[in-house]
Amino acid sequence: MSLASIPSPHTGTLDLGPLTIHMYGLTLLVAIAACILLTGYRWTRRGGDWDLILKVAVWGVAAGIVGARIYHDITSWNEVSSPKWKGVFAVWQGGLGVWGGILLGCLVGAYVAHREGVSVLALMDAVAPGLLLAQGIGRWGNWWNQELYGKPTSLPWGLKIDPEHRVSGYESFTTFHPTFLYEFVYDLVGVGILLLLDRRFRFKPPALFALYVSYYTAGRFLEELIRIDPAHHFAGLRLNAWVSIVVFVVSTSFFVWWQFLRDGDEGEPRQRRMRFRRERREPEKPAMAIPRGRVR
Repeated sequence: MSLASIPSPHTGTLDLGPLTIHMYGLTLLVAIAACILLTGYRWTRRGGDWDLILKVAVWGVAAGIVGARIYHDITSWNEVSSPKWKGVFAVWQGGLGVWGGILLGCLVGAYVAHREGVSVLALMDAVAPGLLLAQGIGRWGNWWNQELYGKPTSLPWGLKIDPEHRVSGYESFTTFHPTFLYEFVYDLVGVGILLLLDRRFRFKPPALFALYVSYYTAGRFLEELIRIDPAHHFAGLRLNAWVSIVVFVVSTSFFVWWQFLRDGDEGEPRQRRMRFRRERREPEKPAMAIPRGRVR
């Protein structure tokens, strides 16, 4: 029996008179705002403008939510609430697949950026840390809904789950691994790492985006090993664990090829390695002072 634990909210809604606020949705809004602010700051420092970021955000976020819900409905059809025709749209009840959200959101955002005539690859690197930040914040929505937690644990930071929210077969346990908190901390650390690497090294866009994908999928694979929510299994692993492995291999291989092996646009040699951003410069020679009026 755990002497200490992390409490869970007994309801995922907040009633303000006739208005009912779903905290899961509010958490997603905070996550989206954080992503936009960080991305906008990084993009404008590169000479871009806020108008593009806001335009990409409007279309990309809408497409991301649709893609995330479609992925969940396809891979977890048995969890869709009844009636099915209405349940497929019940985003406020939870159930968003990050894979579908990132994929469709990035594709639509890239199309908008391309139509505006800016570098899609450069924008991908600018948005990478913001996406990871949004994913970490968004996980607090799972805390509000008491969902997607891990195996039972007696650790002091175990997450207390109400009986009605416990996964079938685990009704006798009280506290579980707070996977939402693990991913939140992991993602925040990843944001710091990406920002530091981007500051110290010269990346060929979208190499930083590829690093973001590799970092997230590595952590997601470990998280899938302790989660107990219903999921399809193949060869002893959860579906999303296999997705993590495949995406990690693809993104890491792409990063190595793109950053180190691929010839650059200006004929860079294949042996090129990452260079520090602060390169040595030859000292400028003092200009010869010529009295005004001597030049004819």
